[in-house]
Amino acid sequence: MTAIRHTLQRDVFLPNDERLIGVVHVSKAGKKKKVSFLCATVTTDQPAQVCLHKVKKTDKDAYKKRQSWPLAELKICDGKDPKTDVPDFDLHFEKVYKWIASNVAEKNAFMSSLWKLSQRYLKQLKKPDFINVKPALLEEYLSLDQAKVAQSEDDLNNEDYQALSGREEADLERMMAECEFAIGNAEAFIERLANDLSVLDGANIHSIIESQQEVARLMFLLDDSLREVNKVDSSLDEYDKMLEGVRVHMEIMEQKDSMIQIQSQNHGQLLSGVETIMQKLDMPHQQQLALLDRDLGSPKGIMDCTAAAQVLQEKMDAELLPGLGKMRAVVEQRELLTNLQEKFAQRLAIHLNNVFIQQGADMSEMMHTLGNRLTLPKHFTFHRDLIPYAELMQWLRKADRTSFQQLGKIYTDNLKKVYERELKDFFERARQAVMMKGKTADIKKYGLKGDKGSTTPEPSRGGARTKTGTPSLQEFSANLKAAETDLNEKQKFDMVFTQLLNEIQPMCNSEQDFCTKFFGYGLDTEGVDAEFFPMADQVDGGSFSRYKKHEGHDEVDGKLTTHGMRKVMGELFQCLEPEFKSFVTFSERMDNFNSVYMLVRISPHVMSSETQAKSASYFSIIMANCLVEVKRNFDKYMDNLIRSVEETRISKKSKCGILPFVKEFETFACQAESVFKGSDLRGNLDKAYAKLALAQFRIIHRVALEHQKTPSDVIIFENFHHVHDVLSRLKITCLESERKEAKQQYQDHLQSYVRDSLGRPMEKLNHFFEGIQVLVSQGVKEEEVGYQIQFSKQELRKIIKEYPQKEVKKNLDNLIKKVEKTLCEEENLIQVVWRMMQEDFIRQYKHIETMIGRCYPGSKIFLEFTIQDVLQFFTDIAQSH
Repeated sequence: MTAIRHTLQRDVFLPNDERLIGVVHVSKAGKKKKVSFLCATVTTDQPAQVCLHKVKKTDKDAYKKRQSWPLAELKICDGKDPKTDVPDFDLHFEKVYKWIASNVAEKNAFMSSLWKLSQRYLKQLKKPDFINVKPALLEEYLSLDQAKVAQSEDDLNNEDYQALSGREEADLERMMAECEFAIGNAEAFIERLANDLSVLDGANIHSIIESQQEVARLMFLLDDSLREVNKVDSSLDEYDKMLEGVRVHMEIMEQKDSMIQIQSQNHGQLLSGVETIMQKLDMPHQQQLALLDRDLGSPKGIMDCTAAAQVLQEKMDAELLPGLGKMRAVVEQRELLTNLQEKFAQRLAIHLNNVFIQQGADMSEMMHTLGNRLTLPKHFTFHRDLIPYAELMQWLRKADRTSFQQLGKIYTDNLKKVYERELKDFFERARQAVMMKGKTADIKKYGLKGDKGSTTPEPSRGGARTKTGTPSLQEFSANLKAAETDLNEKQKFDMVFTQLLNEIQPMCNSEQDFCTKFFGYGLDTEGVDAEFFPMADQVDGGSFSRYKKHEGHDEVDGKLTTHGMRKVMGELFQCLEPEFKSFVTFSERMDNFNSVYMLVRISPHVMSSETQAKSASYFSIIMANCLVEVKRNFDKYMDNLIRSVEETRISKKSKCGILPFVKEFETFACQAESVFKGSDLRGNLDKAYAKLALAQFRIIHRVALEHQKTPSDVIIFENFHHVHDVLSRLKITCLESERKEAKQQYQDHLQSYVRDSLGRPMEKLNHFFEGIQVLVSQGVKEEEVGYQIQFSKQELRKIIKEYPQKEVKKNLDNLIKKVEKTLCEEENLIQVVWRMMQEDFIRQYKHIETMIGRCYPGSKIFLEFTIQDVLQFFTDIAQSH
């Protein structure tokens, strides 16, 4: 087997740079035993490739590869039985190959070689599975000794079959050439080799001896180096002893220097502390004089006192280190500052008290200059005079809270009386303006402007409106067809109410802004929640009840919160909300429709505060509370409208015509659309529209059933025609489905009325042909109907003679008279009804002509009048009526 292995390596694998690792002599199971070899090889180049080859011997005694497989493609190596020695084994590639080894030893050696090759060269790839193989053949089950033996054997095998390099071959050939006698005399060749070996050994010994001499010289040099190092160490020890004394002296000097530095730092800090105390507590003499003597009535004096007060406050608020406050000088200085603060606070309080009282008296005198004009006095000049004291008031709040609160009380006590008189007089003039009969010239004396300069300016071509959605005089006139020179009552009220809001809002906002700046009442948003401003179309009558006034002045970061502002504004304008609600009640009693105007005009003031909570004003709060009342009045007004529709009673002795509530709906819708145009409260009107339309439709049908004079179809189609016309003109989006329903009701009942009123003008002819249709339905052919006695041509001619032109025209003339008595003139639907009757009559005429042509072909039987005659009949009758 060794010779075969050598031959395979030389002839088959060496030319391909492959090295033979394992070989087994095999034959295929179940076939004629042909000699072949399974060989495992590794390539000599890198990276190494491991392959399995099937090699056969040719007829010329040469070996040749027949089949090859990469080891990586081997999936399973099956040894058949791990306990019994059998020569069979299987190799699983893409297909299974079954082999029988020549003996068990070769099989085991080959299986072991395959396992080693897979472990060594397939580290990163999937390794084949070895099943039914004895554990002893696998490396992990070998003992250490066995592993060494196996390794040595493998190395020997590898050495036996390792190819010589080119240099080795050249050396071997040279030696063989020099020793040609070795072939004939082996002993002489061995002797020569022994001599060469001894020469080489001698050379090695000389080399070793020379190396020992070099080592001895190196050791000598190391000894000299150690002696020099010892000398250096001795010198360093002497130097260290000399420096020991110097170090002691340096430590003493360092301690003295540290003490000097500490003393210097203490002196510096003490001086800095004294200077800090002086800066924090020392009040300049000029500023002390300003607080004690400077005139608070002049702008220069106010500026000087403000600057001095701020400096004084800084001195009073100065913080010192713990313990310094007990120093005698500090205590005396603080007592001086406190005394100065108390004197100036008292002087400032007395001065502002006098100013408040004087301004209250001056404001009262302003009321007499207004006359009957619907305006409120402007307090701008008074606020302007007080604003310079704002910073001093903030100082006073910190310095003397009691004086600050007393001044606030004095201010509110004086001003609330002024505001109460102004507001009561203002609302009284507003009531008089509402009750006054509305001539434009008379309105102007109340300060309400007409076409030019009005508080409700004229809209642009696109229908522009004011910011609050207030319609102009021209818009009202166009919608309600009012006279050019006279103001109708609703428009007059809208102008008065708009003027009222336009006067009150600036007054409240101006006073609130002044209190914010002067008294420091902050408008933080902590006290303002979105629930205080619910959407008006969601108001249920009680939502705004949460808008309560909180007692007490809460303070956050030195600024009074919104609650404090509400309290001050509530005290100043105690009568505003009651007076406003009283005016709302008065206006609602004057005309229920006024609640519509008030709802739309008030809502923008509430909505703007809802979207901008930071700018929420006291006026918005009052408007929110009043909006609840107005919304209730609006809901009550709509409920009354619906109730009046449901309680409608019509006289049954006269012609019905257009129902009153239908006319009222037109008026209401025109006015409401004008008022709500562009308003955010459109949802409220849409809900009211839906309820009102539903009630109208229901009551129209009820009246139609109950009325005895006018046919129900007439009542329904006339009224629904009117409703459809109104909804089409106004284009109310939310009532689009109701508009379509009104149109459908109008068309259905119009057709029903025409059908019932016209009937069948040629009744006998219609009855005649109905009998013919019965026969045809029973199976009689149409052209054979004439053979029936009762449907003969003679019978047909006889019936036709009963409907001459004169008789037909007379019947139609009587019909239009009946229609005129039934329909009302308001809707002008007589022509519509007459045209539909004409179309229905012509339809019946064509039907009769068609039946004559189909049942009596060629008989030349015709009616005594043509379609042109019918059209002329209807035209003449329509023109005569």
